[in-house]
Amino acid sequence: MDVVAAGLPVHPEDRIKLFSAEQWERFVQEWVDSLRDMYEFVERCGGSGDMGRDVIATMKGGNGAWVNYQCKHYKAALAPTDIWAELGKLAYYTKRGNYSYPHRYYFIAPRGAGTKLSNLLKKPEELRSELFKQWNDYCREGITKTELVECDAAMKAHIESLDFSIFEATPVLRIIEAHAKTRWYVARFGGGLPLRPEPLIPPAAPVGNETVFIGELRRAYADHLKKDVTDIEKDLLGRDDLRDHFADARKEFYSAEGLRTFSRDTLPPGEFEKLQDEVHSGIKDDLRDDHADGYRRAVAVVKTARTLQITSHPLISRIHSRDRGGICHQLANNGKVRWVK
Repeated sequence: MDVVAAGLPVHPEDRIKLFSAEQWERFVQEWVDSLRDMYEFVERCGGSGDMGRDVIATMKGGNGAWVNYQCKHYKAALAPTDIWAELGKLAYYTKRGNYSYPHRYYFIAPRGAGTKLSNLLKKPEELRSELFKQWNDYCREGITKTELVECDAAMKAHIESLDFSIFEATPVLRIIEAHAKTRWYVARFGGGLPLRPEPLIPPAAPVGNETVFIGELRRAYADHLKKDVTDIEKDLLGRDDLRDHFADARKEFYSAEGLRTFSRDTLPPGEFEKLQDEVHSGIKDDLRDDHADGYRRAVAVVKTARTLQITSHPLISRIHSRDRGGICHQLANNGKVRWVK
């Protein structure tokens, strides 16, 4: 990178400090959603009516057991005063039966937990005892705006029954390291895409996901030859040019399918579809133009696709020459392109 022109890159640990509270919750959701070996369902509840839950994850095979990721985007490391109301909400809403008590409860903050809170979280009984002491100052009026919540005998008994060893503050560098393996990381922090695997090789015989675009090619060849083409091998005997075109089209299609998979694994949802839309927009005039037959239209359109100026899409540095033609065949496979009018 030319640091004179662009400046030094901002380290992710510094960038997350600039997030809004909502961006912070979404960042945490992206990370937790990537932990699919652990969780079967992840959702963000943050906002009004969340009942003290920001990002929640249902555990696989846990019979409804769930984990709470409580997001705190503050300008300083978390202190004990930052969590009393959250513990109060957990006690209040579990006592009312709004939701079950979580299996684990993580405080997630860009500056982590301060020393005092970190030490307190390691001492469950001291944490419980301190909650009782702080209830009137932080929980009585801080749990809900609709009522004062007293720590009466019933509430005390409920709190005494709860497991206070579930609480933990997760180090932010550990989160960033895990987030770097998600499809969201490059979009949030930059740094470029990883190397792309080698393009897929078409199987010897066409398979189901090729059916539509191959049907479009058969019609294009039939339009060119002025005869039915129902079997590529038999009906194109002696036409090496068309057989070569068919083989190349399949290679292009599978190359573009590989790019689709690469985009799915490294970029947010919808980015590959944006690339397809950009290519579709660039070839429309050639599709509308007059051509001698469907085969000539296919050749001309793919040639145009190879010359399109695609400069702003995040995949541009990983697009191979065959991908552009392959996207044309993907569009045919999706019913958006017809070679024969």
